[in-house]
Amino acid sequence: MANLQNKVIAITGGASGIVLAVAKQCAAFGASLALADIQEIPLKQVEATLTADGVDVMATKVDVSHSGEVTAWVGAIMNRFGRLHGAANLTGVESNRAGVFANLEDLDDSVWNLIMSINLTGLFFCLRAQLKAMEAGASIVNAASIAGLIGRPGLDAYSVSKHGVVGLTKTAAKEAGEKGIRINAVAPGPIHTPMLSRIIAAGGKDRAVTNSYATLPLKRLGTAEEVAKTFVFLVSDNSSFTTGSVYTVDRSLCC
Repeated sequence: MANLQNKVIAITGGASGIVLAVAKQCAAFGASLALADIQEIPLKQVEATLTADGVDVMATKVDVSHSGEVTAWVGAIMNRFGRLHGAANLTGVESNRAGVFANLEDLDDSVWNLIMSINLTGLFFCLRAQLKAMEAGASIVNAASIAGLIGRPGLDAYSVSKHGVVGLTKTAAKEAGEKGIRINAVAPGPIHTPMLSRIIAAGGKDRAVTNSYATLPLKRLGTAEEVAKTFVFLVSDNSSFTTGSVYTVDRSLCC
């Protein structure tokens, strides 16, 4: 069981699905939380819910594609809590956004730039600011995807950005190890979340979703709570000898 008592964990991303599950599980194990997302209303709703449950939480509207906002957010965390023990970086462009499902020759410049600015450059901004604030023993977990481990036709920009997340995680882990800081990533497969429901409703043809269950050992979608357990394990001291790793939570899709 993870122990996050007296730990301050920063979490970026939306206020539902895997991100919300990570926040709730970190709080359940005793962590204080610093939440960040660009969507302020749902973010504040989560803050109110967690506060009512007795969680020490700070919620801040942040656009991770702007380095100044990220730097200011991490500075606010240090002003509020005085320390930062861990981070779960889950902000990303939803793969059901208009234009994301496109082959390379049909991909618009604006969609490519948007995805890279949030999924990859935004992660770089977060890592840079977080590492400057952290000390030995801290842990960072980044949200990759199975799309960052295999080719995903029709999801070119998204797949490339997640491959970048994997590369950035591995490189940063080797650098941060000198300070005693661990950095890992989680690569989920199709997970039953509001985002996946929107993809299906919009007619998105994600091969990982439509793949025959008959070829896979676990014949169901994963849940946000199951993925969150991996994030919590990696951000906690239970994974104290693990760094530079990418954990797949994908019912063997990448096997």
